[in-house]
Amino acid sequence: MNMPSDRLKLLNIGFGNSVVSTRVVAIVNPSSSPMRRLREDARVQNMLIDATQGRKTRSLIITDSNHVILSAIQPETISQRLENIEVGSHA
Repeated sequence: MNMPSDRLKLLNIGFGNSVVSTRVVAIVNPSSSPMRRLREDARVQNMLIDATQGRKTRSLIITDSNHVILSAIQPETISQRLENIEVGSHA
């Protein structure tokens, strides 16, 4: 993916960790059975990234490369941060 660096926006997912915002497909709550299966499947396939810094997982971030990223930040908070990035890029 070749993007000009001025269009590359990072999404803060907590504790100094970031994800390229354009790569995020979904931000979901990890508590349902399908999400627990998704998390375990990602672990088995070495596609799981733990960005919780040892804290409780509060959201799963799914990327367009099928990586699953664990975050200790609530899905609503990450969604708001993503929205702010998108609104800021259209201004």
